[in-house]
Amino acid sequence: MTDRNANGFVNLESPAAAQSDIELATRRLAAALDALESAVERRRENDRAEDDMAARIQALGTDRSRLANELDGTLVRSRALERANREIAERLDVAIDTIRSVLEPGEPT
Repeated sequence: MTDRNANGFVNLESPAAAQSDIELATRRLAAALDALESAVERRRENDRAEDDMAARIQALGTDRSRLANELDGTLVRSRALERANREIAERLDVAIDTIRSVLEPGEPT
């Protein structure tokens, strides 16, 4: 008795060989699924890392803006202090000159 398939050809593979092919295909499928699962997990980790990096970059941008505003305020204050310092120095010079003129003996007339 010969086994014939739907096309009428003789099936030369034994049932044991067919079972072996199925087991081999099953193992290959399982390995491929494991590889796919690993790739998906790596992708998820990369996405999480990218999200973390984006959050850090946004935080750095916020800090940069805050620091720039603080620096601008500090520069304005520094310039105001420099102006006040110049005014005080001028007033002190006038006061010193006034005191010297009072303390110096007057010229004889």
